Amino acid sequence: MSGAGKGEGLEGITAGETAVCTLAGHMSYRGYTIEDLAAGATFEEVAYLLLYGELPKPSELAAFNERIAAAAKLPEPIVATLKSLPRNIPLMDVMRTGASMLAHFDADLADDSRAGYLRKTEHLMAQLPLVMSTAFRFRTGREPREFEPGKSLAANILNVVRDRDPEAYEIRAMDVSLVLYAEHEFNASTFTARVVTSTLADLHSAITAAIGALKGPLHGGANERVMDVLKQVEADGDAERWIRNALANKVRIMGFGHRVYKDGDPRSKIIKPFCEDLAKRTGNERLEKMADVIERTITTEKKLPANVDWPSGRLYHYMGLPIELYTPMFVCSRVTGWSAHALEQHENNRLIRPAAEYVGPAVRPFVPMAER
Repeated sequence: MSGAGKGEGLEGITAGETAVCTLAGHMSYRGYTIEDLAAGATFEEVAYLLLYGELPKPSELAAFNERIAAAAKLPEPIVATLKSLPRNIPLMDVMRTGASMLAHFDADLADDSRAGYLRKTEHLMAQLPLVMSTAFRFRTGREPREFEPGKSLAANILNVVRDRDPEAYEIRAMDVSLVLYAEHEFNASTFTARVVTSTLADLHSAITAAIGALKGPLHGGANERVMDVLKQVEADGDAERWIRNALANKVRIMGFGHRVYKDGDPRSKIIKPFCEDLAKRTGNERLEKMADVIERTITTEKKLPANVDWPSGRLYHYMGLPIELYTPMFVCSRVTGWSAHALEQHENNRLIRPAAEYVGPAVRPFVPMAER
């Protein structure tokens, strides 16, 4: 193919309308700024907002949480399959397979009504974190653990992955990260979900495809690459020297720059104080200072502010979570945004079929095999 051209990567192209999220002017979910939601709402409240359009009343949130808790179980055949999978495959592959398998056991699979979509989403909200934790526990030689009723998704994820009750500050930090990852307009995985939905495929197909898109290192996988960088810097011991050498050699540092945000990702600014707090509590202040040197240098020298992946990778590291869980946890959050967009697409649907500008050879005569 030729080099970058007009509309490369659909940059600057408006591909549709949405009432779920906007990044124009200020990032907001259904009219509420991301700052207000991160400061005042739980992930469950935000999930309800994305799916139902309004923040829940106390009784609505209680009923929502009860439905999520009731759905938090995996069919035995899925558990058996997760146990049989090779231990060395990426957990994102497991998440993709898990989403597809869950379709076979969802009684609402063929129900394309609004209520059916919402029920299926609530099932996936409860089940995908269990796919992640069950597969992870099997590959680390442990039996699966169930989520505890009455605990938040953030608390349950930390509990079943680490085998210990999380501290309140850890739950709060995890909850905020889930809020920030829940939705982000027409990003690659969300647009994938909408394209699949536009064919009138089922919700599980759309979510499975979205997980495949999220796996890529230019999208969800970026937070994993962040820790690769920080491990190299920590081993070197001199963050200033390391980053200047990397920039001089044109090494791409993941976690900086964004297609949409030119003046900084608001999610990064929200989560950074949580990183600083956890670094102090867990004895990771040296690593946090190194990360700050790298951030200042890249922002100053390259005019590339940090995006949300830069602090979130550190946040999960300070919680003692292995890198292989970072992007699967993104799935556990973003399934709410994907589903909200899939429902929106389904209710006002037209097959998404863009045109392409052809840049290949002009029409030419066919040459028979004997004459080539």
